[in-house]
Amino acid sequence: MGELLGVAVLGAGHMGADHIRRLDQVVSGARVAAVADPDAARAKEAVSGVEGVSVHTEAEAALDAPGVGAVLIASPGPAHEEALLAAFARGLPVLCEKPMVPDSAGALRVLEAEARLGRRLAQIGFMRRYDAEYRRLKALLDDGRLGRPLMLHCTHRNVSSPPGFTSAMLIDSSVSHEIDAARWLLGQELTAVTVLRPHPSSGAPAGLLDPQFVVFETDGGALVDVEVFVNCGFGYQVRVEAVCEAGSARVGDEHGVRVTAHGSAGTDVPQDYLVRFADAYDREVQDWVDATRRGRVTGPTAWDGYAASVVAEAGVRALEDGTRVPVGLAPRPALYG
Repeated sequence: MGELLGVAVLGAGHMGADHIRRLDQVVSGARVAAVADPDAARAKEAVSGVEGVSVHTEAEAALDAPGVGAVLIASPGPAHEEALLAAFARGLPVLCEKPMVPDSAGALRVLEAEARLGRRLAQIGFMRRYDAEYRRLKALLDDGRLGRPLMLHCTHRNVSSPPGFTSAMLIDSSVSHEIDAARWLLGQELTAVTVLRPHPSSGAPAGLLDPQFVVFETDGGALVDVEVFVNCGFGYQVRVEAVCEAGSARVGDEHGVRVTAHGSAGTDVPQDYLVRFADAYDREVQDWVDATRRGRVTGPTAWDGYAASVVAEAGVRALEDGTRVPVGLAPRPALYG
């Protein structure tokens, strides 16, 4: 389909560096044309060995670099709004890691800015939609053989939380994935959220309310519960079970090789989301590149990013207040159906 798509990657941290590697070594049809990170040394390290890349400390300089035809945003969430609006101003297609924008007011500004363009430019990085198991579950729910969905039971566990991780981030950083997955799997909007808090684990840093138990209500009458436990200590586990009127289905039980030896059997437990969802990230970025080269934008929309931010914000209020908090979404622009 012609020359390679030149991508500007904004952010060269853990996620950004992995996307740089992916674009350079895994994905076909694209190349890293520019990278921007406030830490120039980190940016240079992330593109070490990648040819033809310009390195910048300012995002807009990377967007304006020669050969850039698209943008992948992997910078911290608070920087996303400015980067998205700058990409829109240049007519550049964007793959933006979640959260699209952490706060609902900023997410609404991005939504309205794209709607004014009258065409989609942004795809939001909810990569679970590209996971093979999640896709099979989605197809199973859509074909109706299990009947009407009644409940989703979700588990989200991490080995440990990074420095500075807050109780609110269990909702707006970790559970944000379940928020989008539930909306997508059920085809329903989330309308209210309640957060219950067991006694914190002894493995959690002082002051961190971990684990939490989150319950969402939907406009289709289903319930979604999420156990989020970000200092479980033993591995990264993500599971979801759909309970329907005529059956149930669960994904996420086992990954990797099962070994039987010396009187015992077991499997390795992934220690990181980049391991568990490696294939999903690869598929997500490849699909984005392929669509962009065809002049199309597919995948999760800015509406999905906005809805996730609104629900997460309501979840943080529910955590802080100990009450059931309704979710209020703005009218959906016609651009998003």
